[in-house]
Amino acid sequence: MRKRIVSALIGLVLLISILSFGNIALGLGTLALALIGIHELYNAVENAGYKPIRIIGYIYCIPVFFLSLNQEYQRINSYLDLFRSLNYFSFGIFVTIVVLFSIMIFLHDKYNLSDISLTVFGILYVPFLLAFMVLTRNLSNGIYYIWLIFIGAWATDTFAYFTGMFFGRNKLLPAISPKKTVEGSLGGVAGCIAVTVLYGVFVNLYIHQSISLYHYAIIGILNGIISQIGDWAASAIKRYVGIKDYGRVMPGHGGVLDRFDSILFIAPVVYYYLTFIALK
Repeated sequence: MRKRIVSALIGLVLLISILSFGNIALGLGTLALALIGIHELYNAVENAGYKPIRIIGYIYCIPVFFLSLNQEYQRINSYLDLFRSLNYFSFGIFVTIVVLFSIMIFLHDKYNLSDISLTVFGILYVPFLLAFMVLTRNLSNGIYYIWLIFIGAWATDTFAYFTGMFFGRNKLLPAISPKKTVEGSLGGVAGCIAVTVLYGVFVNLYIHQSISLYHYAIIGILNGIISQIGDWAASAIKRYVGIKDYGRVMPGHGGVLDRFDSILFIAPVVYYYLTFIALK
């Protein structure tokens, strides 16, 4: 526990420092997380006998950084711009499909369909989901809203842990995560709502153009639920491939995917809720 606390405090200081230095620092930090995270995932599936094409996954981590170079990236001002952005996106997907299937065809003795599928899965699971941290930071007042991602994950995890410890009786998903309980899960959601709303009160006092508190309550509910799905998803993968932790980057916590499993799922929720509803 002592090692976990020290490691967590060091991680918190690094996070505050990165967010304080602005978008470029966040882009570089997120790129590093994406590279380490997808490396951990590919190591994990290789433990089960699969052979993802690593270089493809690593290449797809790079766009995460470029998102940080343009704060207006997510603001599409015309249908023409939307059409163009979709064209670029679809073209990238097409090229990737051609490359991956070419590898499967010409290197069929080394790679098969499962390897190709897991390569794409890694891209969608790690760099794609992490990119929403940068996109959230790019929003107006994003320096405040990006903390909703981390608060959602940490509050849910903390309250679920202690609620489960003191009140947990009924197992929730014993086949995937034996220690999780129904009581702990509900406590995690309740705690996430409370902490998120309290943070909303702080933000509304600090900046006068923030969103209404009921939006923070809804975000708290969504984060409290989605955070646990992210946690269970990472646990399901680990159980399938037969590993305990994804890595040893953070002493006492495991790898990047062990620590950011919930954040991966929460980041898109915060970004889409703010973009489509709260800030519309």
